[in-house]
Amino acid sequence: MSTTEPLSGIRACLFDVYGTLFDVHAPVSARLTRVGDPGVARALSDTWRRKQLEYTWLRTVMGDHADFWTVTGQALDYAMASVGLTDKVLRARLMEAYLALPAFPDAVPTLEVLNASNLPLGILSNGTQVMLSAVLATAGITGRFTNVISVEAAHSFKPSRAVYALGPDAFGLKPDQIAFVSSNGWDVAGAAHYGYQAVWINRGDLPPDSLPGQPRAVLSSLSDLPHLLGRG
Repeated sequence: MSTTEPLSGIRACLFDVYGTLFDVHAPVSARLTRVGDPGVARALSDTWRRKQLEYTWLRTVMGDHADFWTVTGQALDYAMASVGLTDKVLRARLMEAYLALPAFPDAVPTLEVLNASNLPLGILSNGTQVMLSAVLATAGITGRFTNVISVEAAHSFKPSRAVYALGPDAFGLKPDQIAFVSSNGWDVAGAAHYGYQAVWINRGDLPPDSLPGQPRAVLSSLSDLPHLLGRG
């Protein structure tokens, strides 16, 4: 953690979803064990995630929006081709699995503590409302959030400022009254640059990105978040 002092003035907390609350690599590792080469599974998963994000950024810059489900499928097509896989049944199963991603072990206990403290919680995600509804329902945490916000309302993707502006609008608060929590360094940079008190969940002990916008705190786990927010 980059600071041991609780953040001040926080009146709500927004979470990223993919990679922050839910493990995006689990579907591939669970469904490619039959390949026999763990390197293929890892290469597919890493490429899928990388292309998924790249396509969101590029589409935003190009001004040619497609929803996150479409982008996720297009990224999977590229990733499968990159490792020589053409199995349409496998593709369908991987896409289905994205609607039922497993939560990280520290996610639900952290949400329980924050809910008990009566801090309003929300989600701000690239995912569509259908995708978010499905993954939250599978994990049994739908009711833990006051606001579930999809970028589709802004017809853009993170780190567009129009996307981050959806959070203050939903809560009726100023950006610096909201903690924004993400495991994606670029997302944290975008949120901090917009004006949130951004918290980076640095699960992989990665170096910081050289981008505008610095996190207020860096945590290795969501478990430390309630203390940081003065709620644990």
